[in-house]
Amino acid sequence: MAHAIMLQGTGSDVGKTVLVAGLCRVARNRGLKVAPFKPQNMSNNAAVSDDGGEIGRGQWLQAIAAGIAPSVHMNPVLLKPQSETGSQIIVHGQVYGQVKGGAYQKLKMELLDKVMQSYRHLQGYADLIIMEGAGSPAEINLRAGDIANMGFARAAGVPVILVGDIDRGGVIASIVGTHTVLADEDRNMVAGYLINKFRGEPELFEEGLAAICAFTGWRSFGVVPWLAGAAALPAEDSVMLNRLSAFSCRKIRIAVPVASHIANFDDFDPLGNEEDVELLFIKRGQSVPDVDLVLLAGSKSTIADMQEFHDCGWSEDVRRHARRGGRVIGLCGGFQMLGKIIRDPLMCEGERTEIAGLGLLDVETVMAETKIVRNVTGYAPFFDEAVSGYEIHSGLTAGPDCAQAPVVIGGRPDGAASSDGRIWGTYLHGIFSAGGFRRRFLQMLGGDSEGRAHHEKIDKALDSIAETLEKTIDVSAIFALAR
Repeated sequence: MAHAIMLQGTGSDVGKTVLVAGLCRVARNRGLKVAPFKPQNMSNNAAVSDDGGEIGRGQWLQAIAAGIAPSVHMNPVLLKPQSETGSQIIVHGQVYGQVKGGAYQKLKMELLDKVMQSYRHLQGYADLIIMEGAGSPAEINLRAGDIANMGFARAAGVPVILVGDIDRGGVIASIVGTHTVLADEDRNMVAGYLINKFRGEPELFEEGLAAICAFTGWRSFGVVPWLAGAAALPAEDSVMLNRLSAFSCRKIRIAVPVASHIANFDDFDPLGNEEDVELLFIKRGQSVPDVDLVLLAGSKSTIADMQEFHDCGWSEDVRRHARRGGRVIGLCGGFQMLGKIIRDPLMCEGERTEIAGLGLLDVETVMAETKIVRNVTGYAPFFDEAVSGYEIHSGLTAGPDCAQAPVVIGGRPDGAASSDGRIWGTYLHGIFSAGGFRRRFLQMLGGDSEGRAHHEKIDKALDSIAETLEKTIDVSAIFALAR
């Protein structure tokens, strides 16, 4: 049976995903067969695993760090929010149903069996499993039936390391407060803690470490400095979009309107990492500025996000940009928005059955119950370059402009384009990751790129993070905890 450890956080967005990825790379470098695991995840930034299902983008990244194929068993339960109160549930990579918050609490014990099945599956071939909790174990109002944090840790007998984020402030209180509110049985699962995102000299926090130890009795496994390499990694959820800042004096300016149900926005990471590109993430209340390109991201609830575009004025901003001769590209849900109308006769997304699109492409989309989930390779005839990525969508799009398909996947045309090629859309996520395509694309916009595949940058960043963790925290003691 594989040994295992679990990282839980004092709150969301404390850096658990990156630390698990870094530790997976460390373990791989030490010659261990390591696998990541997150019992329950909530994210619209999904990836397609090699065994053909949806998992959180974080577990896809951690699998890459571990040097193994991403599997649905690494994230057996994935919640994809579709509204303020409801989510689509993905179990073992496939749609399990839709449920609102209260009903989900009743469903969790049923899902614990699914989670344990996946955990046992990973135990069958890994030397070490490094797990990630969700949210925080301090959310004791959600403790009953918990499968994401202490509920799973106790069921599986896995020791826990608590992660605190010093960058947001109050890290001593957050760790001590977590210790205070946990039940004795849960508290006893915690072997110690890590301080994450530290800037400056670690020696300056020695008194803080002593204070935490005095209050909790937990040991420190070290202080993790600010990891610059994390900026090159795909984000797991849209929290990070609130902190992005634009760069100035770049050759190419690209605007991305951030709607409430934005999904798979890491599609744009390869562009954002280019020196010639300034990515502008436009929030509600802001107008879409005069830019070289408007990019429309994927969406977990396309009709709701389309209504948001109409309500806040983005629809007219994008149309005005197109009338001036500007370029507009939509990926997946963004592609659907470019058409004349989006229909949902089976109410897959909600009670509304149709909405007018932007009308920039002569196509219409009809939502369907069957979801297409697959990794694909293809060819972009506009740029004479190979592309690859994945599809995750429920809609089918058709119309005259599909005759000008910007992508061909397995001999099948995908997407649609205007006659002048300035407006186009595709269902292919990850299209900008291909180095050759991205170089040709940016040259068209007046910039340039070294044309390196994006996965190479990710791999380099993971190596850098692993090297830093080896130097700054007691990795050997952390691995020795595994039981």
